[in-house]
Amino acid sequence: MSQPSQHEPRPYTPGARLSGVRPSHYRGRGRGRGPRRRGRLPVIAAAAAVTAALAAGCSDSGTAARTSVPQVPAQQMIGATEGQLNLINWAGYAENGTTDKTVDWVTPFTRATGCKVNSKIADTSDSMVALMKTGKFDGVSASGDASLRLIYGGDVAPVNTSLLTNYPDIADYLKEQPYNSVNGQMYGVPHGYGANYLMYNREEVPQPPTSWNVVFEKNSPVAGNITVYDSPIYIADAALYLKTHRPDLKITDPYALSEDQFEAAVDLLRQQRPNISQFWHAYGDSVQAFTVKDTHAGTTWQVIANLAKAQKAPVETVLPVEGATGWSDTWMISSRAKNPNCMYRWMNWITTAKVQAQVAQWFGQAAANPKACRYTAKGFCAEYKVGDAAFYKKIAFWKTPVTNCGDDRGNTCVDYSRWSQAWAEIKG
Repeated sequence: MSQPSQHEPRPYTPGARLSGVRPSHYRGRGRGRGPRRRGRLPVIAAAAAVTAALAAGCSDSGTAARTSVPQVPAQQMIGATEGQLNLINWAGYAENGTTDKTVDWVTPFTRATGCKVNSKIADTSDSMVALMKTGKFDGVSASGDASLRLIYGGDVAPVNTSLLTNYPDIADYLKEQPYNSVNGQMYGVPHGYGANYLMYNREEVPQPPTSWNVVFEKNSPVAGNITVYDSPIYIADAALYLKTHRPDLKITDPYALSEDQFEAAVDLLRQQRPNISQFWHAYGDSVQAFTVKDTHAGTTWQVIANLAKAQKAPVETVLPVEGATGWSDTWMISSRAKNPNCMYRWMNWITTAKVQAQVAQWFGQAAANPKACRYTAKGFCAEYKVGDAAFYKKIAFWKTPVTNCGDDRGNTCVDYSRWSQAWAEIKG
């Protein structure tokens, strides 16, 4: 097969390396996805940087506790472009050919609009929030565990969807969701998404698991070899499990927890803690752990499974009966954007079908625009359940925990600052 040009989507083969670089390079983002650029910080230094970013992002505890959204006007028209665009994004979202010369959707954007893209890769959602508060960036590819903090903090502006040329093509089940909108007002345009699957080693777990009990129950057959996602938002995974197994708690939303519900989820994670062999936030680490068989079961993304299988790891994924949490990323515009016209042009560019196909195949995610499937390789969209509304209704997408429960309980739910404190205590 001939090599793809930099303007065309990369070929896709189920189980193959999606990026064209070795799996050991897949450590570039805190949330775990995205190819690593060569020459990044050594592991110890990177860990220190992430810790500092977490502290900065979590320090604004008042944001999550706010119950009203600051009044920020939405842009009414797209004017002349300003010549540059400053983005905060996950690794792999703004590729310009540096990581792989065949992977470049930034250069064509600059040629078409005159907007030079300056991309800053963030390692975690907390660091994204902290960076956006500086006012130095025009936009961000925020995950659901950051978006409400940005909205309630007044750091992002409402988005005028009538200015987004591809907005009608975005899957409806990604629009006006609790993680990217408030009171029916969108604060960005959906970009890509995926589920947090349960992955297991077939040799260690010969009977395919159907429940998350394999990672949460005290006497699990894989106790001591469990991997979990390293973030306070993982508390929602425990809450989702309890929603089924502790109906007396009456959990309806794993991100909107009362004191009793929150304490039950935290208690479950404390019980789980001795059985955990790995906390991961960079997905290359998870790939490696499953490949060398250090871990036998735990939270994963489809791209991790594909990369592990490419390394001959005996792994499979399953969506358990309780459902799963998941992530859906949204391009959001800063309320203090110095280059708002370039940002709107970027949101229009990044949601075109062809570019969506490029990003999805390089990155390993479902495209928000199902028309991307016209340009992806055979099997890709089926693998990632692109456009499958029934499947994604089973997914509880990440959402920033705030005091406003979103129901008749009012402002009585546990906010993100408490989640962050509890997670630090759980890890020890």
